[in-house]
Amino acid sequence: MKQFFSACAIFLATISTAQAATVLTSIKPIQLIATEIAKGINTPDVLLSSNTSPHDYALRPSDVKRIHSADLVIWYGQDLEPFLGKILDGRAKVLTLSQIPDLALREYVQGNHSHEGHDHGSYDSHFWLGYLPTKQVAQAIALAMADADPQHRSQYLTNLASFNRQLEQQHQAIKQQLAPIKARGYYVFHDAYGYFEQDYGLNHLGYFTISPDRKPGAKTLISIRKALSGNDVYCLFTEPQFTPAVVQSVTRGSDTNIGVLDPIGSDIEVKPGGYFTFKQQLADSFSHCLSSD
Repeated sequence: MKQFFSACAIFLATISTAQAATVLTSIKPIQLIATEIAKGINTPDVLLSSNTSPHDYALRPSDVKRIHSADLVIWYGQDLEPFLGKILDGRAKVLTLSQIPDLALREYVQGNHSHEGHDHGSYDSHFWLGYLPTKQVAQAIALAMADADPQHRSQYLTNLASFNRQLEQQHQAIKQQLAPIKARGYYVFHDAYGYFEQDYGLNHLGYFTISPDRKPGAKTLISIRKALSGNDVYCLFTEPQFTPAVVQSVTRGSDTNIGVLDPIGSDIEVKPGGYFTFKQQLADSFSHCLSSD
């Protein structure tokens, strides 16, 4: 009899998991946050691989099938993933993160993020690197998941509360970690880290390019090389997805430290806790490069 009830419990748990809403996210950083909220229920899927640019992606038939079969699709919005605009237009069970009321987005300087037919919008889409917008997005995701999958509503909200506690704890810990080096200047490969830099008061001197799919101009490279001749630049950060030869050419003959920042967590395993591993990896990269003399 005991074995019977045990088998029943396993069967019911399997049924419950099978009936959980299927969630499809557009990019990995959104998937990492959604995974924290869906902990113990399911693992949200992702549409784009980490080495794929969302700006000029073209949907494949297999992508369309995945979108249609998902119970909930979560994307940032037209400015970041224009290829999804048409297929998601008018569709139910879609969460567009850029439309969250009062979302604490960082505003770009007008015109700085439009180029070669790509308009990146007026706001920085890298919200997942900021404490407050991430907290707001997590809440919106939890409510959307609860709406799409009401039988697990209490679990989504419990996971949200746990996420918020851990987010706050890590936020305070990173503040302490980066406080000793926040005055030290650095350049980044592309303009993606504004939220993180604002949260922790870092001394960002400039960037090679506004977007990873745009090559830096000669004027920018000359300006950076000139800055390296002084003593104000402690580190130049490249990115694992984009390691152009220009970084090596600009730093040749300089003893400036070279670091690596990954703004999308391309090597982070998608599992509960993955988002916090990603954020800590970023903090450690800043700390290590800016602490090295």
